[in-house]
Formats: sequence, C-alpha cells, structure tokens
Amino acid sequence: MRAADFEASDTGWQGASELLALMRAALGPERVVVVATLDYGELTPRDGVLLLHPGSSADYDELAAFLRAGGRLAILDDYGGAGKLLERFGIRKVPSPLRPERMLRQRADFAIATPTVPPAVAALEQARHPLVADVEELITNHPVALTHPNLTSVLEIRSQDEPPAALAVTGIILDKGRLLAMGDPSAVINLMLRYPGNRAFATALTRYLVDDDAWGERQGKVYLVANDFKQKGVFGGRHRWAAELRDQLDDAMGFASRLHHDGLPELLHWVLGGALALGAAGWVTRVAGRTYGRLQPRYAKSVPLLAQGGAAGRAAVLSASESPRALVLLELRSALLESLSERLGLGPSASREALLAEVVRQGALSAASSASLRAMLTTLDAAEAAVLHARELRLAPPQLLALERELHRLLAEAGAEHAS
Repeated sequence: MRAADFEASDTGWQGASELLALMRAALGPERVVVVATLDYGELTPRDGVLLLHPGSSADYDELAAFLRAGGRLAILDDYGGAGKLLERFGIRKVPSPLRPERMLRQRADFAIATPTVPPAVAALEQARHPLVADVEELITNHPVALTHPNLTSVLEIRSQDEPPAALAVTGIILDKGRLLAMGDPSAVINLMLRYPGNRAFATALTRYLVDDDAWGERQGKVYLVANDFKQKGVFGGRHRWAAELRDQLDDAMGFASRLHHDGLPELLHWVLGGALALGAAGWVTRVAGRTYGRLQPRYAKSVPLLAQGGAAGRAAVLSASESPRALVLLELRSALLESLSERLGLGPSASREALLAEVVRQGALSAASSASLRAMLTTLDAAEAAVLHARELRLAPPQLLALERELHRLLAEAGAEHAS
C-alpha cells in the first residue's frame, strides 16, 4: 500500500522523505522526530513543531501554551485542515494571484515566490529575514496566500495587476514564541526540493525552529507531523481533565473513522450476528409460548356504577374521590329546598325568597332556626356559584358533616311545626 502524500516514509515525488533527510542532515538524526501522535506533554520550550499539511486542526490551547513558553511552530498548509487553527492566530487564507509576475512553465499554479524586502532597504542584503537569506526564488505548487495584520511577510508572490500576496508570514506571537505560516506545503515535497531556492528555504526553516533566541539557548528537537495525526497530553501539566477528555474524543473519532473506512471487524460481525439471532429466537419463543386469556364480551360486562343512572349512579358520582365537594353541597341544597317546599305546601318551583317568606309567615321555624336557614342557603348558594365558574370550594369534611346535621335538624323542626 502506497504511503500518503507528505509522509516522511514516502519516497515518491509527493512524499517528504527528502525533507526528512535534509532536516536530519542539518540537525542530526536524534533531533528530528517524526510522530503520528503529537504528545504535548513531551514538548519543551526549546523544541519546534512542523505541521505539514495537517488533516485536522491541532489543539489551539496546547499550542498557545507551547508558544507562550518560548516554543516555535511552523504550519505549512494550503487546502488541509489547518484553517481553523490559523484563524485562531489571526491568519486567513486568501486566493493567490491569478496572474503572477513570474511563473514556471507559464502556469499560475506554479507561481514563483521571492523574498519580501521593504523597498526602502531592498539593496541591503541584511534586510532579508534569516528564513530567506539564501533564497533567490521559491517555486510553488498550487499555493494559497495568507494575510495577517501584524506578522512579517518573508515570501511573496508578485502579481502583474494586483498588490503582492504573502506566501509565508512569521513573527513573535503570544509574547515569546515564534510562528511561521506558509500557504504551500507542496513546496517542500520530494519533487520540489530539486529547486535550489526550495531546498535553501527548507534548510533555513529547520534551523529556524530550534535556533537560539534572545531569552536563551534552545537547541531542542523538531517534531515533524504530517496529514492526519492524533494528539494527547498537556503542555506543562495544565488542564489534565481537559486533555483526558480530548484524548477520549480523539479515540472515539478514530474508532468511528476506522469503522467508516474498514467496516466492522470480522469478530464483531459474528458477535453481533449471534446476539441478533439469540434475540430473535427468544422473541419467537416468548410469543409462541404465550397463552391468551379469554376475553369477556363487552355486552356481558357489568356497567360501572358511575355509568349507571338513578340513585346508585348519583351516589357513585357524589362519593367518587375525583368529584368536587361542591356537588355534594348542591345535592344538599336541592334536598333542603324540595323538602321545605313540600312541607310548607309550596310548589316545586318556589323561589328561595318565597320559601323564606313562607317559613316566617307560617312560623315553621324559630327565629334562631330561620337565621340558621338563611346562613345555610347562603353557603349552599356559594357552592352553586363555584360549580358554575369551575372554582374549587374549600370545605373541610367536618364542616360538611355539620351542614348535613343542621339540615336534618331544620327539616325535623319544620316538619314538627307543620304537623302541629
């Protein structure tokens, strides 16, 4: 199986084996480390990291901590996954000029970049940045341009009818660290390193990542990371919980990616198939062995008391726990008015006022009992209003029983007076 483009193990024209050999020749084999997992816990402020066409965005928080401590970071990417990371550093990708001033084979995709030198000091050799001190021209391969308000452009693509576009920018970032961003990782693949300017830039970039700084000696290692890579650890022992969470998410995403590309492992196929077969057999057995109870016809079922009419159904409704107590009071009010009307010789449609007047006229109740009757009717009228307006009537059971006893007493007194 052929290695992916930009891989250090790929000796083809799109690989990075020549870049790895060049870096190890410049620093020594032990100081250039190719990693598939970037362990932030292993980085020190003396080290440098080269992200070559990363397939996903690296952890900004960890890299920011690394830079803040004095580390150096180089990001070479055009159409890879570094866009979000670059934006966090304030760098944006923009299209390169459509009509470059200089091109290889008259193709804009192979625009020729040159060192960026301020016009006022163009004649001074020391005006060049160390990254391009030995670079006269660099051949690009389908590049993108970069913009940043503060970083220094070190390579630019000049246009025939537009302002120059920055191919590579660098500068001090987060107080102490140094960052280089370049919009063409293909400039350092095996095929492109045959050009002297590309090779000189790759050598200078290697040294740039570990050269001494104003704050002290560095001389650390360069970690080369290409394409898709994993991340783990924390720089300087920070946020241990956050790093663990990120590692778990990375593992989950990696497992999902493997399932997407390779499918389920054969063993897992057998396990899932066996589980589904056992589940289906259990369901069939349970359904086949289930006995069915005899259903009683609906016409043969007894009618619930609540659905019955007459006194039984009425009593069931009034005694149900869901029924409001105001219904019981309305039943007492109806019984009181009907009984008094009958005993006083009034018709069933006699009004409340006519009933009270007849009680007084016939002397059916004593003065105290008449007052008690009037108060009781007021309470029972409140129950009627509560039912009509769907309001809850607060009445404790002892109060309800007291009303019932007083009702029976009044009816008994009125009945005795009427009999006499």
